[in-house]
Amino acid sequence: MSAGNEGARGDVRQLAGVAVLVCAADGPRVAAERDAADLVGEAMSNDAQMVALPVARLGERFLDLSARLAGEVLQKLVTYGLRVAIVGDVSQAVARSGALRDFVRESNRGRQVWFVADLAELEARLAGGYAPAAG
Repeated sequence: MSAGNEGARGDVRQLAGVAVLVCAADGPRVAAERDAADLVGEAMSNDAQMVALPVARLGERFLDLSARLAGEVLQKLVTYGLRVAIVGDVSQAVARSGALRDFVRESNRGRQVWFVADLAELEARLAGGYAPAAG
């Protein structure tokens, strides 16, 4: 799909000079590891360097780290050279899980996987003007 034409899955936008596949919130849920392959294919076919995945697209088990879904999906995307941003509010899930809180904090310290509130925060991080909250 071409940049600027949002389809059912998403569109590619330039954020701080990075081609980001911004997935549509109402697109297919990421509920199994095989769903990562669809994201990889779409990102690569559109020359995206990063995938911005709305929280609304995450399957019920995604933020339950004991289900291992988040790890499997994120690892597949990173293995194919894609960075990932989970976009939206994960505060309720983080409040219920110390493991998830630690995962979000450690992810946000790195460069491959980030949890951000919105696309403005993602763009600020990509531009280098954002320091993740200590936590």
